[in-house]
Amino acid sequence: MNDAQLLRYSRHILLDEIGIAGQQRLLDASALVVGAGGLGSPAALYLASAGVGRITLADGDTVDLTNLQRQILHTLDRVGQAKALSGQTALRGINPDVQVVALTRRLSGEELAARVAEADVVLDCCDNFATRHAVNRACVEHGKPLVSGAAIRFAGQLTVFDSRRDRSPCYNCLFPEGDDVEEPRCAVTGVFAPLTGVIGAMQAGEALKILVGTGEVALGRLWLLDGLSMEWRSVKYGRDPACAVCSPPCVS
Repeated sequence: MNDAQLLRYSRHILLDEIGIAGQQRLLDASALVVGAGGLGSPAALYLASAGVGRITLADGDTVDLTNLQRQILHTLDRVGQAKALSGQTALRGINPDVQVVALTRRLSGEELAARVAEADVVLDCCDNFATRHAVNRACVEHGKPLVSGAAIRFAGQLTVFDSRRDRSPCYNCLFPEGDDVEEPRCAVTGVFAPLTGVIGAMQAGEALKILVGTGEVALGRLWLLDGLSMEWRSVKYGRDPACAVCSPPCVS
């Protein structure tokens, strides 16, 4: 690190759990943020401000006026612009030393697998189950830690999956693909603006701890936030031995 970086990240470096070595790990790290909306906005901003060296921001949508109530990456003058490009502008404004790759499309197939494979941590900040399951499969296949968040109405949730760890569950263990579950959308049900900030910031926090290699992350724990009563509760869950994604096939 040069003198400017030592000064910029001094409040991290003062923490014994991070220090110079941990901050250097952040500078050398790569994060993939899937979704540049309500969750991806605070998550990406904190990753950039913390000095994560390379951030790939993937989102196929454009900025809409209704997004500005909560999606703090974007501004009024960027309405109509691709969210990934708008986010890239915001992150460069926060920290020009961070390399920001903007992907103005929804990742899928081989490209999703390749982007996951090159990342050190993946943040699921999207808003639909199909993408969540696709990202989960790619993370399990390539052994990448996945930080998952969700927010709707006044309810938020957060958890971490890490297939590098023995018997760690995956997203499919918790929410099996194909289950008949309701998929609420903000455009229909609404969402409390600060809730996305809380959950997105916590996603960044879990990702930073993973990259530094410090503290405990929410593995096997689903954190649920009721934003109306400001109550947290934690639900433990385990690996599904019959999971079609992360459990090894039976050998007869």
